[in-house]
Formats: sequence, C-alpha cells, structure tokens
Amino acid sequence: MLERIRSSRKWWKNRRNEFDVYVSQIVLNECRVGNEEAIIRRQSLLAEASLLSLNNEIVLLAKQLVKAGVIPVQVENDALHIAYATVHECDFLLTWNFKHINNAHIQRSVNRIVEDNGYKPTIVCTPESLMGG
Repeated sequence: MLERIRSSRKWWKNRRNEFDVYVSQIVLNECRVGNEEAIIRRQSLLAEASLLSLNNEIVLLAKQLVKAGVIPVQVENDALHIAYATVHECDFLLTWNFKHINNAHIQRSVNRIVEDNGYKPTIVCTPESLMGG
C-alpha cells in the first residue's frame, strides 16, 4: 500500500502536468474518507482537476456493466468509474483497483460491452504504468 502511495505521488509530481486530469463526484466523495491529513492532501491535489458531469449515458453504461455481471452490484461505483471515463472519452483511467477495474480478465468483458454500445474503450492503468521513460 505504501509503495502505491509513493508511486502515485511520484506520478503526480513528475508527470501530472503532461495530462488533463479529470475526476467524477464519486472520486471526490471517496477522497473524503480516512485520515484527516490524507483527506486534506488529496483534496488539495484534486482541486486542480476538472469535474466530469454525470449524465444518463454514464448511468446506462454502468447499469449494463453490472447487469452483465462484469462488475458486481455491491461495487457499482466501480462500474460508474469506468462509465465516466468511457463516455467522457478519457484516454486513461488511473486506478489501483485490480479487483474490479484494472483486471485483464474483466477488462476484456468491459471493452466488449463498451464497444457494443458504440464507445471506444479507455485504457485502464496504474499511475506507475503511466510514468513513461
């Protein structure tokens, strides 16, 4: 866990300015949980990000991911993360969630559903894998 935090901080420090950074309200809500000092640090960083709007297309795509059994209903916010990035045509979705988002087996099914709905799949990766050369 500590290594993931370090890697994320390194990406934010060294590469963040090479990208337009967007977040959803779900991300902002998730960042309000935990240690008070960590919450303040996260909120400070995310203040630089643009907020993605929620729309019906996002809700429908997320529901399809859950209905298909690709993303469990208990973690429907994971489906929303994917749908936000997809519908808003984000190039990358950065995550350390290997269970339901950054998972090659699940990603194959997600991409099929995304493409069947006329969207281009978003590249899902960790900040570490987006560090570059």
